[in-house]
Amino acid sequence: MAEVNLAQALTGALDTALEADGRVVLLGEDIGRAGGVFRITDGLQERHGRDRVIDTPVAESGIVGAAFGMAIAGMRPVAEIQFMGFSYPAYDQIINHVARIRNRSSHRFTAPMVIRMPYGGGIGAAEHHSESTEAIYAHIPGLKVVVPSSPRDARGLLLAAIEDPDPVIFLEPIRLYRAVKEDIPDIYFKTDIGPVRVERPGDDLSLISWGAMMKETRQAATALEAEGVSVEVIDVRTLAPLDRDGLVASAEKTGRVVVVHEAPLTGGLGGEIAATIAERALYSLLAPVERVAGWDTIFPLKRSERHYLPSVGRIVAAAHKTLET
Repeated sequence: MAEVNLAQALTGALDTALEADGRVVLLGEDIGRAGGVFRITDGLQERHGRDRVIDTPVAESGIVGAAFGMAIAGMRPVAEIQFMGFSYPAYDQIINHVARIRNRSSHRFTAPMVIRMPYGGGIGAAEHHSESTEAIYAHIPGLKVVVPSSPRDARGLLLAAIEDPDPVIFLEPIRLYRAVKEDIPDIYFKTDIGPVRVERPGDDLSLISWGAMMKETRQAATALEAEGVSVEVIDVRTLAPLDRDGLVASAEKTGRVVVVHEAPLTGGLGGEIAATIAERALYSLLAPVERVAGWDTIFPLKRSERHYLPSVGRIVAAAHKTLET
């Protein structure tokens, strides 16, 4: 066992995967000699060689296209996009080729590849560095979309993603990289892609979130528990495929639901979760599903970040609204 933060858990997972499987290669901008913009690949090129940890030109479409070619040739590439906001030049490759190859080839080919994307705000970054557009990728059939919120899940989900026979968009909450530590075993273990995690069981209200917003969601749950509210906290973890059964089960149990995400409200995954619960658990609901999200604006620069990101106060207020209905 070792106490590590989320960033260290990811580094350890990549190191373990490179050691365990010669088909695994890493590629991306500055991931080799510089160790990546967030130092997730620090030391891995020195340990595994330049043919396994590959520095690329600044060309996201080329990075994903090269990884795709490697994947259909039998390798297990892990491509890094420095920030989610930089992924859009690669969107054509992702939706037209990576996501479609199994269907296009009648299952003769798959794309066993991972595309790592640091995402989200809260660190005072410049424009295009704080995007939270996970719904774009979760909307595309053929892609799996995974978001860890703890060091244990970061390691287990990344190792599972590398082994997966299909492409996985692996989103890494920037704000959580070094925010919390956890004891995790330094062994090869996987966390199943798909199921939600019931982080805290409860009876009166379900708080559902993922990624960096789990921090505020946990704090809101603690505040509500102090008021005597029994709160169930759900970490979605996998945005595609969505564990609808797990989400509905929580809604049926508590009857009240608040969904929290930092992406803009309109078109966010919270809407899909609310619709699923309305379709399958309507008669169990004691109040409408509430959503707490970012505003429908471009993510602001540093001075306004705190006004944009959902706060503990906004989550608690939404919870009170459902409890008073």
